[in-house]
Amino acid sequence: MENTPIFRGFNQSQLDYLYNNQAACPNGEKIFADMQEKSAKLYGSVKVQKNIPYGPSPRECFDFFKSDEQYAPTVLFLHGGYWSHCNKEDFAFVADGMLKSGFNVILGEYNEAPNITMTGIVAEIKKLLDYLHQNMSQFNITANKFVLSGHSAGGHLTCVLRDHQLVSHAMPISALVDLYPISLSYLNNKLKLTDLEIQQFSPLKHVKLGVPTYVHNGSSELMELIRHSLEYAEALFAVGNKVVYQQIEGCNHFTELNEFSYPEGQLCRALQSLITL
Repeated sequence: MENTPIFRGFNQSQLDYLYNNQAACPNGEKIFADMQEKSAKLYGSVKVQKNIPYGPSPRECFDFFKSDEQYAPTVLFLHGGYWSHCNKEDFAFVADGMLKSGFNVILGEYNEAPNITMTGIVAEIKKLLDYLHQNMSQFNITANKFVLSGHSAGGHLTCVLRDHQLVSHAMPISALVDLYPISLSYLNNKLKLTDLEIQQFSPLKHVKLGVPTYVHNGSSELMELIRHSLEYAEALFAVGNKVVYQQIEGCNHFTELNEFSYPEGQLCRALQSLITL
């Protein structure tokens, strides 16, 4: 039974491995520690409004880094962690290159499984977008210059909510757009995905015409992560979206985010290109 295929010819142990980014990344713990160190340094070197609430629970909050430009474009970045771990503070270093490229940056936070369902997580990010839409002037947000972006689980939330009225552009990075194989993996021990959630919140099942979208993944990622991004980009293109798909050469699931940490990085340059569409 251990070798019985359960998804695309993969057995249980193979499928679990194909979604275990930490195990697949050489020196994964050191990479993550370096990210946290760079993030802490950024908080100490720039002006930021931290933990602004958009809801009643402590994790319903965001950090706001304001650009010096009055009509600057804005990026809302949602962190990953398979909807069950990590914090916005772990990934704050991505704001460095965005700020230097002339963007306002908002780092969104949300509650995580198993303390909340996927339905609840999506509802929280929608609430965050609603709050920002209602308070655009307070956060220097200019209409038609708002990019929703996120990494991994945050990329999934980006794809789910790319049709929100505030969002003018979307930039998912290593987004998880097919929840069915995730429901079959070890990840579902915390997520407890229902059949309805798998159907409702798998972006690959709800592709439609929408805002210009740039899709990215690292070339050295696990093959399932690459499949998600590639199939999503192809599906967007098939229904007429303005879409660009790019692999970040030589990067894994975590090191790809370094391309946000300086203005000449591939992700920062893509962001600057995307906002012109």
